[in-house]
Amino acid sequence: MKRNVLDEIPESPRATKLRPPARTGLWRSVKPVLDGSKCVRCGVCWMYCPDRAVEKVEGGAYKINYDVCKGCGICAEECPSEAIEMVEEDQ
Repeated sequence: MKRNVLDEIPESPRATKLRPPARTGLWRSVKPVLDGSKCVRCGVCWMYCPDRAVEKVEGGAYKINYDVCKGCGICAEECPSEAIEMVEEDQ
């Protein structure tokens, strides 16, 4: 029986079958800072991050992996609760 390639597509964008992200965050000039008190744990930042730099942690919270974050600002732009602010890298 032939395998269906579509059956092998992970249901989650964070599936363990995906290769780990490359360390590309060393050259950014701005970075996202997540305010946990404003975060409503909706996961929008996680879904929209093109670099998989937003990681889900225990308890349903999220954190930014600065090793892979390029500072594009999509997470901050899409956050419905404005819990993510883009700041200069040296701050």
